[in-house]
Amino acid sequence: MSSPRNQPQYQIRFDWGVEGANAIAPGAHIVVWADALGGSAPELEHDNAVITGSVGSRGAVAAWVLDRQVELGDRATVAVVAAGGPDGRFAVEDLLAAGAVIDALAEVGIDYISPEAAAAVGAYTGLRNATGHVLSACVTGQEIMAAEGREPIDAARKRNDAAEFTVLKEFRLPA
Repeated sequence: MSSPRNQPQYQIRFDWGVEGANAIAPGAHIVVWADALGGSAPELEHDNAVITGSVGSRGAVAAWVLDRQVELGDRATVAVVAAGGPDGRFAVEDLLAAGAVIDALAEVGIDYISPEAAAAVGAYTGLRNATGHVLSACVTGQEIMAAEGREPIDAARKRNDAAEFTVLKEFRLPA
C-alpha cells in the first residue's frame, strides 16, 4: 500500500534504518544499504535486491543498478537507506555514504529523486572532500575509538574508499 512515507512517485527514495527501509522498499526493485562504519546486514521485510553502498563504491553501485534497469527494460526504483547510528539515531557518516550513492545514480541518469534523497546528495556534495575525516570525527566514530581504538575506524576507511560492494540479496526480474 502506498503512503507518502513510501515516496512512491520517485525513482530514488531515501530514509533511515531498518524501519525506514521497510517504509520505502515496497515497490522498489533495489535497496542500497549505506553503513559507513560497518555493522550487521539489515533484516528487511521485502523481496527486493539488497546491496551495500559507500563513497568508494558509488560508481560501481550506480553501474550495477543501471545494468539491472536494462535487464528490467523499465525504470528501476531504488531505495537508498542510511543505516544510522545505534538506536537508529542520526549518523552523518551514513548520510554522506547514502548521498554519494544517490549522486552517482543521478550521474548515470537515474535521477528522479525524492526531496529526502536530494537532501542527502546536498550533504554529500558539500562535504565530499571530508568523507574520510568524518569517519573518525563523527559521534559514532569517536565512540568506537574510545571503546576499541583506532583500528576499526581505519578498517572502515579502507572499506569506504574501496570500489567493491556486496550483493546481500540477488536481483530477480518481476514475474
